[in-house]
Amino acid sequence: MLVRYEFLKILRKKSSLIVMAVSLILTGFLFGLPIMQYQTYNQDGAIKGADGIAYEKGRYADLSVPLSEEYVAKTIREVQELFENPDNIGYDGNEQFLIGDAYWNGVAPREKLLNLIANVYSSPNDIWGYNNLPDLNIKDGASFYQTMGGKIQALLNNPSRALSNEQKEYWGSMADKVDTPLQYGYYEGWEVIISSFELLMFALLAICMVAAPVFSGEYQTGTDAVLLSAKYGKTKLATAKIAATFLFGTVAFILHIIVACGLPLIAFGTDGWNLPLQIANTAIPYPFTFLQAVLINIGIIFLVLFAMIGFTLFLSSKMKSPYLVLIILVPILFIPLFLTPNGTAGEYNLVLFLLPYRAAMPEFGKYISYQFGGLVLDVLTVRVILYALLTVIMLPLAGLGFKKHQVV
Repeated sequence: MLVRYEFLKILRKKSSLIVMAVSLILTGFLFGLPIMQYQTYNQDGAIKGADGIAYEKGRYADLSVPLSEEYVAKTIREVQELFENPDNIGYDGNEQFLIGDAYWNGVAPREKLLNLIANVYSSPNDIWGYNNLPDLNIKDGASFYQTMGGKIQALLNNPSRALSNEQKEYWGSMADKVDTPLQYGYYEGWEVIISSFELLMFALLAICMVAAPVFSGEYQTGTDAVLLSAKYGKTKLATAKIAATFLFGTVAFILHIIVACGLPLIAFGTDGWNLPLQIANTAIPYPFTFLQAVLINIGIIFLVLFAMIGFTLFLSSKMKSPYLVLIILVPILFIPLFLTPNGTAGEYNLVLFLLPYRAAMPEFGKYISYQFGGLVLDVLTVRVILYALLTVIMLPLAGLGFKKHQVV
């Protein structure tokens, strides 16, 4: 009953409802932007919005295929044949590209796939497009997956990554678990979600704003003297307040997740949920489908949320004003927004990748790892351990802070 009372107490505050309403609207706007701004092109010009999405999905009708060695080799040869006709080629002073019907009929419907294939054959520091495919010698076959594995090894051996032998072995072993041949297809909705996860930090801040007065609000209004002198004031009440706040935070964040994921999936469709991440970037070592990747990262963001709720409650139990709590919280949540990693190794970068804002970003293709003696852990695993541990630590401290509060 105490938990129910405290939950309704949070829910009935006008400020809580306003903050949550604004946050949901902001989340809807931010995750709806890619839909509103979406456009694709054909020979007649730009096709925008829902019409553009439908047109692009139609292009993929013939592209939902396994990327077998034979299919890749056939696709490369088709592009090479287009480049053999001088009438198909344009030149901008730096590189050649296809023009006219050769481009619009032979490349445009599958340009994303062609660029994906071409980039497998580039060196680790280069980015190739379809116009590099004529440079390939595939007389003896495409050797697509052998080249893909070799490029991953080259990335791991790049001195700028500063990976130990144990870390290279860890990532190489993970990459070996990716099933081949890769199944290609349409995945736009899932790509939008994965690339926008950090925008959920605004929702996290809103929930922390609602949690900030849970204890300090009682101090501010002077009701702490009554509550702490009551029968369960220093025992069950603190636990009830914490439980109610976590319940509210969980429900509120689920609503934000529904909006954040629902809008792109309604607009672009759920197609691609079972496709491998590697069709977006062949250098990704995680053997996940798009759905698995989204669910795993949502789970991590929930752990970040729980840790930040725990930290907010701890601050609330120690401070006399909710505003003081937010003065500390806002920089912790958003200062990393203005900090840019200068690599994937070194203490500065490794700490930055664990801060709340960066922890919301999956970083699937960056080979970020942490080594403890002979133990190597990837960044996703470390985030899970870190934020679960912070939650476990902060909850008792928050309850203890309220119980030991000295009424003035």
